[in-house]
Amino acid sequence: MKFAFIVEYDGSDYRGWQRQGEARTVQREIENALSFVANHPVKATAAGRTDAGVHACAQVLHIETDVRRDTHAWLFGANSRLPSDISLRWCSPVADDFHARFSARSRSYRYVILNRPLRSGLWRNRCTWVCQPIDAARMDEAAQALLGEHDFAAFRAAGCQARTSVRQVQKIDVRRHDDLVVLEITANGFLHNMVRIIAGSLLRIGRGEHPGAWLQELLSGGDRRASGATAPAHGLYLSAVHYPQRYAIPRLDAADSFLVT
Repeated sequence: MKFAFIVEYDGSDYRGWQRQGEARTVQREIENALSFVANHPVKATAAGRTDAGVHACAQVLHIETDVRRDTHAWLFGANSRLPSDISLRWCSPVADDFHARFSARSRSYRYVILNRPLRSGLWRNRCTWVCQPIDAARMDEAAQALLGEHDFAAFRAAGCQARTSVRQVQKIDVRRHDDLVVLEITANGFLHNMVRIIAGSLLRIGRGEHPGAWLQELLSGGDRRASGATAPAHGLYLSAVHYPQRYAIPRLDAADSFLVT
C-alpha cells in the first residue's frame, strides 16, 4: 500500500529535509518514526527538499509498505517517536500512481520578515528581522514582473543542478501585517534558493536601494551576480503543495496566524 502524509516542522535545528548520513535531518527523523510503527524500514519521499533552517507548514510525503495500520496508528504512533519540532498532521492511503514529488502541480512558499526597530526574542528562528523601514507596497508592485513563465537564471544558486531555469510563477504578492511583511509565491517549480534570492532582491527595493523596475532588469539580464543577497533560511516556509483533485490531498492551514493571512 501507499500512504501519503502531511507534516509540519521547524527546520531550525536540522540540516534540511534530505537524509545525509548521520546528520540530523527531517527525513531521517520521520523515517525512523514511521519505521517504528511499520516494524520495518520505510523510505519517505517528499514533495520538496527544504534546505537547512527552512520550515514547512504542509510538506507532503509518501511511503510504501505491506503493513496495514489505520491512520490513528500512523499519526499518533509516529508522533510519539518524533521530536517536538516535527509533527505529522494528516495521513491517508493514496492511489498507487501518487508520487509526492512528481504528482505535484505546483508548490507555494512564504517568506516572513519581521520589520521593526528591535529584534524579537520569540521569533528569532522563525522570521528574518529587518530593522530599517521597508515599503511592502513597493515590493509587491515590483514582484508582479515575475508572474508568468520566464527564465529565472538570475534567481538560482550557483550550485543549482536543475536542467533548465525556466519556471512559471502563478501567484506572487507581498503584504504587510503590522510588523510583519510576508512574501507569498506559487510556481510550478522552484530553483535552488530561488525564493530566498527573490526575497533578498525585493528587500533592496523595499529599502529604497533600487527602483521597482530593477527586478525586471534582473529577470531579463539573467545574471545571478547582479541580484540581491540570498535572504536567510529561517524566514522561509514551504506552505502548500498542490495536487490534482483525484488524489484528495487536503490544504491544511498553519496554526500561526501570520502564516495563514
